[in-house]
Amino acid sequence: MKKLLIPLLVFSLVACNQTSQNVKPKQETKLKKAASSSSKAKVTIGKASYYANSLHGNKTASGKRYNKNALTAAHRTLPFGTQVKVTLLGTNKSVVVIINDRGPHIKTRIIDLSGRAAKNIGLIKKGIAKVKLEILK
Repeated sequence: MKKLLIPLLVFSLVACNQTSQNVKPKQETKLKKAASSSSKAKVTIGKASYYANSLHGNKTASGKRYNKNALTAAHRTLPFGTQVKVTLLGTNKSVVVIINDRGPHIKTRIIDLSGRAAKNIGLIKKGIAKVKLEILK
């Protein structure tokens, strides 16, 4: 009887221990995946450019007029009104802009900034530079 009782007791302890260990990592993994996927969805790195001064006053895709002195930008897919923090990589200067237009029309770029937004982060001198976009709301 002792021969049966001891293996049964060991098996029960091992089974209970494995069950409690398996539940927590799965839950933690799901949370980590959710957190990492949401952060990945909100941060993008790529090249930025800015609008030419000659476009000042032209209508944007949202119907508003482009104002080179406003903190606005063009993005291909983000909804109009989305607030985006744009950080110039290398200098870490940043600006918050509102998406009000579609573009850029050059495939290798991810955002076109207004003149003022470009000036605020030091993009005017460079013309095109690598930036990080963070969706705020």
